[in-house]
Amino acid sequence: MALHDNFELASQRATDLQASIPRAISAHYDRKTRRIVIQLSSNLEVRFSPRDAQGLEQATPSQLDEIEISPSGFGIHFPKLDADLYLPAILEGFLGSKQWMASRLGQVGGRSRSVAKKAAAKRNGRLGGRPRRRSKNDLNNPGEPSVRIIRP
Repeated sequence: MALHDNFELASQRATDLQASIPRAISAHYDRKTRRIVIQLSSNLEVRFSPRDAQGLEQATPSQLDEIEISPSGFGIHFPKLDADLYLPAILEGFLGSKQWMASRLGQVGGRSRSVAKKAAAKRNGRLGGRPRRRSKNDLNNPGEPSVRIIRP
C-alpha cells in the first residue's frame, strides 16, 4: 500500500510541476549567435552560451547540432556529448551542479581586477610577496631553520 501511495504522491508532484513551470517545445543551436535556443510552452525563448553550461563548455558546433527534449519537456539532452540539462534549473539561472557553479564563480572572482584587489596585491608585494610554503621539517621543528648551512 505504501508503494502505491508514493507513486500517487510522485504523480501529483509531476502534474503540479508541469502546470506551474513552462516546458521545452523545441531546442536548437544557433551557429550565427553561438547560443543554445530553447522555445518554451509559454511562448518565451531562452538563449545561453554553451560555454556557460556544465558539460557543454568545450563542445564544438557539430556536437551541439543534435538536441533532444525529454517527454516531460524538462530535460534537454545532447546525445553527442552525453550531457543533460534540467530546464527548471536553467530557468532559475543554474546551468550546472552547485559545485560546478561555485568553481565557475571562483574563477571569475580570481580574475577580478578591482582597484582594491590591485592595491592589496601591491601591498603584499612590498612585504615580500606570498609566504613560502613550509616543509614538513619546518612543521616538526618550528624553532630550527629549514635550511642548514654547513661550513668546512
